[in-house]
Amino acid sequence: MRKTLLKKILILLLVCILILGFIPFGKKQAIKYYKRGTEVLVEEKVAGEAWLYWLYYNPIGKLSMEAIVKRKFLSEWYGQAMDRPSSKNKIVEFVRDYQIDMTDFKKQEYQCFNDFFYRQLKPGVRSIDKDSLVFVSPADAKVLVYPNIRNKDFIVKGYRFNVQEFIQDDELAEKYLNGSLMIFRLCPTDYHRYHFPVDGQVLEESKISGDYYSVSPIALRKKVELICMNKREYTLIQNSIFGSVLMMEVGATMVGSMVRTYENDRVERGEEKGYFKFGGSTVVLLLEEGAIEIDADLILNSNRGIETEVKMGERVGIGKR
Repeated sequence: MRKTLLKKILILLLVCILILGFIPFGKKQAIKYYKRGTEVLVEEKVAGEAWLYWLYYNPIGKLSMEAIVKRKFLSEWYGQAMDRPSSKNKIVEFVRDYQIDMTDFKKQEYQCFNDFFYRQLKPGVRSIDKDSLVFVSPADAKVLVYPNIRNKDFIVKGYRFNVQEFIQDDELAEKYLNGSLMIFRLCPTDYHRYHFPVDGQVLEESKISGDYYSVSPIALRKKVELICMNKREYTLIQNSIFGSVLMMEVGATMVGSMVRTYENDRVERGEEKGYFKFGGSTVVLLLEEGAIEIDADLILNSNRGIETEVKMGERVGIGKR
């Protein structure tokens, strides 16, 4: 009798868990950004949107995130899956669903999905601003900017960006405590190579271990400090106008890896620095106090809490030194 009752209770619990797993939690909020040079707000079509909402807003999804999804092995496994020849079958549907203009890119045929994902642009498709006083976007991305980290909450009210926690080096962090912060978010549909925003000398490179949470706005709205919890890599670039520029690439869920492609320590603005394998991710730039005057339109939109779409190589600020 007791065994039968216990069995019924266990079955009931399993049914409840299954039902809970399919119940939507949290109201969906559209991700919108400004097309630069216009007041046009565009709604972003998010790859894997339903899955992300489930992971960050459903109780069962949250348990799955903490137990499995944030772990390195899953992102590595999925990244390897995207290297298999069979994965190229996903490309046509992906291009169609997200209306990607393939005329900008060198190749039209790819060996696997990752080969497509980190596709290269044709020479001259992006114009690199060569004015030595200009600071350019390192990627095709949606950007938020904060001219003074001390005076701004990071992305959403209630969490203040912690430079020491982000860099994991207290001495280096001192340089940027009153500096400027620029966050370039690459969504899965974007061109996924990133470039140097200035000319200069590479002084230092460092890797910081961490998890593999999503850095989608869907995830960051729920838990904004994720950007300080993920695996990341940074490079210090010394420039005569902008001083010491810290460029940080942040990993994310299903990002197989971040791959360095530059070879010399002396680099040029617009020169390719590396690329992300499968998965959207983020490039963060930190500049010292007084080093840059960020373009006014980017500041205005960021103060509204809305990203601005930028292209690699276009001006995002000017030197103040």
